[in-house]
Amino acid sequence: MAPAAELESTLDAEFERVLRWRFQELARAGYEAEAAATIAARGDVDLHLATELLQQGCPADVALRILL
Repeated sequence: MAPAAELESTLDAEFERVLRWRFQELARAGYEAEAAATIAARGDVDLHLATELLQQGCPADVALRILL
């Protein structure tokens, strides 16, 4: 595999790991799967803020509207 293709493959794999981890953290915090996937895919949404909103009692649908 060429070095550029190797790097791209490594970056793709790392992106997938991060996306999966974000999804798991959001689901663990209490988001439904669809909402967790939506938030996880958005790199501009702060994961800590997303989980803190639920921890502070914000309903998941309201948190989703705030975050997006």
